[in-house]
Amino acid sequence: MTTVSDSPLRRSFGALRLVLGLLVLSAIITQITDELLHDAFKPGEYFAYFTIESSMINVVVLLVGGMLALRGRAETEFFTSVRVAVLSYAVITAAVYNVLLRNIPSTGYHGVQWPNEVMHVWVPIVIVLDWLFAPGRARVGWTRLWLVVSYPLAWLAFTMLRGAVTGWYPYPFLEPDGPGGILSVLVYVVGISVFILAVASTVIVVGRLDARRPRLVLADSEAADSEPF
Repeated sequence: MTTVSDSPLRRSFGALRLVLGLLVLSAIITQITDELLHDAFKPGEYFAYFTIESSMINVVVLLVGGMLALRGRAETEFFTSVRVAVLSYAVITAAVYNVLLRNIPSTGYHGVQWPNEVMHVWVPIVIVLDWLFAPGRARVGWTRLWLVVSYPLAWLAFTMLRGAVTGWYPYPFLEPDGPGGILSVLVYVVGISVFILAVASTVIVVGRLDARRPRLVLADSEAADSEPF
């Protein structure tokens, strides 16, 4: 993998990614431990939430991205595409939780709340700031939008199939037997899908515009043939 400029700014964002990745991991571990201690942990339901699954993806991507930045390594186009997906999921997670779910009373165990704030508020904010200001990403092509939508579509298909069998849905707006019926579910699904695509498209545009700026000073001659950043 190619080496790029080992700037203090990039190293700082690398350290921030590592800290954030460990913070998300500690939030998940805290929730699981707390629910286990209160005999409230249901793994089949806990790991079915989009927030939890995308947060576990965040842990991996943040830790890998942090190590790449600290070691002065260039991101591949595929890895930067994964970051586009992760950012899109983080933004939709924050939007759905804070707009649709925050004020809905919990019907189950109401445990420690700081992990919720970390995963639904602070992590999305930092991930967006990281994309806007951290150097070292590759230029992402428009065909990578399929990568962004593939996981949410797979998650949705599994969730609706499981819900039809068990009668349990992780989010109230996905319940076909809810007040709005199946039409309401379709409206939410289409709206959220369009929002994810809009966020991902905006992120790609920002990255492509940034790629047209003068490059960082490369650390060696081999880096001159790398992807633009």
